[in-house]
Amino acid sequence: MRRIGVLMNTTSDDREGQAGLAAFSQALQKLGWTVGRQVQIDTRWGENNEDLDRRYAAELIALRPDVFLASGSLSVAALKRVTGTVPVVFATVADPEGGGFVESLSRPGGNVTGFMLYEYSFSGKWLELLKEIVPNLARAAVLRDSVNRSGIGQFAAIQSAARPLGVELRPVDTRDNNEIERTLAAFARSPNVGLVVTPSATVAVYRHAIITLAARYKLPAVYGFRRNVTDGGLISYGPDRVDLFRRAAEYVDRILKGEKPSDMPVQAPTKFELVINLKTARALGLTVPPALLARADEVIE
Repeated sequence: MRRIGVLMNTTSDDREGQAGLAAFSQALQKLGWTVGRQVQIDTRWGENNEDLDRRYAAELIALRPDVFLASGSLSVAALKRVTGTVPVVFATVADPEGGGFVESLSRPGGNVTGFMLYEYSFSGKWLELLKEIVPNLARAAVLRDSVNRSGIGQFAAIQSAARPLGVELRPVDTRDNNEIERTLAAFARSPNVGLVVTPSATVAVYRHAIITLAARYKLPAVYGFRRNVTDGGLISYGPDRVDLFRRAAEYVDRILKGEKPSDMPVQAPTKFELVINLKTARALGLTVPPALLARADEVIE
């Protein structure tokens, strides 16, 4: 019996987190590992909370796993604190190199490797989509984690896209929920404005509040993940997170068969999805261009 410790960055009732873990387990089965017979999976749900992550990392290492699966930077950081030898495969980390988890993407060099969310250049696409759905867009608030390296890189890419689009940006730090509401309330008083919500651990914590505020102040908003749109957001474009968990099973399989994570390159996502919520668009008084609808992978009525 081999043992896999799993530290998730969502709550235990999060639909997307559950779907990712199910995809991971199913992929393991296809690779010949019968859960409960050949391999045991011990799961903890860290909820993007550093204190919980530290506690659960300590619990999991005490179970003596052969390998870890981790989702999110906080989970990986917590596991790095408790072990420098047990292999860690991550499924959803924005900046593994900048976060100090690997020496380089091509040669991780330590006990950590996995599948990152995207390259920074990808972030400019969010503003382009917002401009496409709001043609008169003149100003956009950008919710970001100002102390997170991935947040800095994302904002730089959005700035590069803003100039040719003629859009003025207003960065808003996501570490203060009260500041988010004050800024969005004031921002919404101006015409031709929108909102770019960049993915981060703090955004994940406040995501329901952000979606509610965007609806209250009638701010068209673009997000990085589909779950924000299924929960009422306007539009999202980002990697298929469930597919990253599925692919992570391949790395876990290879490690259980003797390969070293230090020799396994960090991989980028290969599947992306554009999701549009037409109900939200109608509530905002927006008409989604037919060309944009035709490109959507999912349209929520």
